[in-house]
Amino acid sequence: MNRMNRQILRLAIPNIISNITIPLLGMVDTAIAGRLDNGAAAIGAIGIGTTIFNMIYWTCGFLRMGTSGVTAQAYGARDLRECTRILVRSMSVAVVLALLLVVLRNPLGRFSLGLMEGSEGAQALAAEYFFARIWAAPASISLFAIHGWFIGMQNSRTPMVVSIISNVVNILFSALFVFRLGMGIAGIAWGTVVAQYTGVAVSWLFWARYYGRLAKYADLRESIRLKPMTRFFHINKDIFLRTLCLVTAYTFFTAASSRFGDTVLATNTLLMQLFTLFSYMSDGFAYAAESLAGKYIGARNRPALREAIVKLFWWSLGIAVAYVALYLAGWRGILSLFTPSREILDTAGRYIGWVIAIPLVGCLPFLIDGILLGATQTKALRNTTFLALVVYFGLYYVSVGQLGNNALWLAFVGFIAARGILLLHATRNLDPARLIAGRQG
Repeated sequence: MNRMNRQILRLAIPNIISNITIPLLGMVDTAIAGRLDNGAAAIGAIGIGTTIFNMIYWTCGFLRMGTSGVTAQAYGARDLRECTRILVRSMSVAVVLALLLVVLRNPLGRFSLGLMEGSEGAQALAAEYFFARIWAAPASISLFAIHGWFIGMQNSRTPMVVSIISNVVNILFSALFVFRLGMGIAGIAWGTVVAQYTGVAVSWLFWARYYGRLAKYADLRESIRLKPMTRFFHINKDIFLRTLCLVTAYTFFTAASSRFGDTVLATNTLLMQLFTLFSYMSDGFAYAAESLAGKYIGARNRPALREAIVKLFWWSLGIAVAYVALYLAGWRGILSLFTPSREILDTAGRYIGWVIAIPLVGCLPFLIDGILLGATQTKALRNTTFLALVVYFGLYYVSVGQLGNNALWLAFVGFIAARGILLLHATRNLDPARLIAGRQG
């Protein structure tokens, strides 16, 4: 194995382990909900609640994605002072956003829940989940900023360790609150609250251990001056709009699922766990692409950048093929871990083909996302995601009358495929030399 492959795996494997704990945690939450007395409604409520928080946090996800790219470029240029100021800048924005979410939690909760159309029971449980979990917002948004900074500093191991610790805490406390203290679905949410604040505390302990020497460069006044803050938001506005389109797509998926009844809503929620499992695995290599692309652009190393892009493509394709094989062989066994309901499992069998197809159509857009984020070339991400969203809604509304829930899955897979095709077209002439020239400019 050559040096570049070792670098890719050194970054990707911790990212994969870190990322895979997220869907595994979601699966545990779903499994706990599925064993409550009102199992189908509780699973649907977890789906609704998770979608709402994805909508909120993915909208704030520019903090992680924008921070990692610019930090990697500063790291590649060996500018540790700027690396530190980027962290201060990002954390300052995170604190403001988190305070806004907490202050506006009541109108935000009512509005978000109003977008969903689940049964009365599922909606009531989702509200209980939301108003407990919202107190994790300050910690969750802060983790975006600091983990994005770690990734930009070519350090994927620390976010991995923090994720493992916080998710173990989450599982333990969720189980404690639900099964020992009888807190119901709110107990799952409070487990997340405890875990997120644990993650923030552990993250800063690691920062003090490995990067404490950079504290001398921390200057709040200099970091939030108008010019650098304007540049920060200029870089991140396209990421924000691109993420908003993704949030719209995923939120609509759950909202549309709820119109087909609790059984289909629960089924789609479980099938989306399989998609999420793949997406976080694939994102491990996308995060490695962010780190390496930013680093080599900052260092103005064209040959290394080109080699990294080629090798990352083959790794991503291999992951996709492995997931297709896994889902073909054992999808029912995986889903049976979440629910014993034969009705839900039989319903899932009617739609599983869509989930099996997703890895093959999804590996390309996920990887190109990472490369362009590391290069801070974000206009293509914004434009292609918007066009893919148009394809998504078009496919759904044209076919829902004839295909029902299959129309929703057709639209979702079409959305992912359209992003890949459009991104490939937008970057077909994207020469690494031009990315480096842009950094110099």
